[in-house]
Amino acid sequence: MLKTIINIPKNSPETFGILLRIGSGVFFAIMVGLIKLLGDKLALSQLIFFRSLFAIIPLVIFLQFTSNFPKGLATKHPFKHLARCTFGIVGMFCSFASLKYLPIAEATVISFLSPVVLVILSVFVLKEKVNQRRWLGVFLGILGLLIMSLPNFSAELNKDTLLGLFFGVMFAILAAMAMLQVRQLSQMGEDSGAIAFYFAVTGVLVGGMLMLGHWVAPTPIQWLFLVLIGLTGGIAQILMTLSFKYAEASAMAAYEYLYVVWTVLIGVLFFDEIPSVYFWLALPVIILGAIIAKPRKR
Repeated sequence: MLKTIINIPKNSPETFGILLRIGSGVFFAIMVGLIKLLGDKLALSQLIFFRSLFAIIPLVIFLQFTSNFPKGLATKHPFKHLARCTFGIVGMFCSFASLKYLPIAEATVISFLSPVVLVILSVFVLKEKVNQRRWLGVFLGILGLLIMSLPNFSAELNKDTLLGLFFGVMFAILAAMAMLQVRQLSQMGEDSGAIAFYFAVTGVLVGGMLMLGHWVAPTPIQWLFLVLIGLTGGIAQILMTLSFKYAEASAMAAYEYLYVVWTVLIGVLFFDEIPSVYFWLALPVIILGAIIAKPRKR
């Protein structure tokens, strides 16, 4: 198992889980940037198909590395996996659609409704305890996002913008529900790699069916981007799924907000989106929220 391969300090498993979640955010940000580049050039079903297809490669390598392939794919909870995959795939479609209709910064901000929903679900469904200090960290993270992002919502409320807002909000809700299912599957003893593997296979099947009749021939550089979308998405999925084995969902909620830093950097470098003064005002608030929300050693 992973603990025998990686030396995880016995007194800080939650810290390790948080680090995994932060790393997952970095890879997801790279994936999102590539999807943004292709969103208005290829069909969304193609993006879902290839994001899922090439994600299987790192997932299988991970399962082999942990000596869990193919035996690690065995499950006693197929319907729980089905629920997780359903929420995840529909959420993926909504996420890709929001990136197509909205600037990357705005789509990212809306996606951060998801941790708020997740904290609420973790309290009422998983019965996790969330102390006032962690609630304060979540509040500061949200406050920082509002300071940085609200001034950027300058687009006119035309049809495309309304569609983007709708898809963004739906993604936030569905992502929280999918993450809750991941947490429950982990608590039931399901293998982390298997959870991600079944999600990728479902994406291939659903994306492949939806892709029929909507195929757009990619250029050579677009093929490269499609491969990278899948590889980075697969790595991110592994790190995110593993993180829930070592840390509570509520403990990692505030660290979700670091993801916006990576997407802003991608926006600056590749989409000429220069952060305003509000970004620099919000950055220390977000970091402070992450520090406050970090679980104390027991």
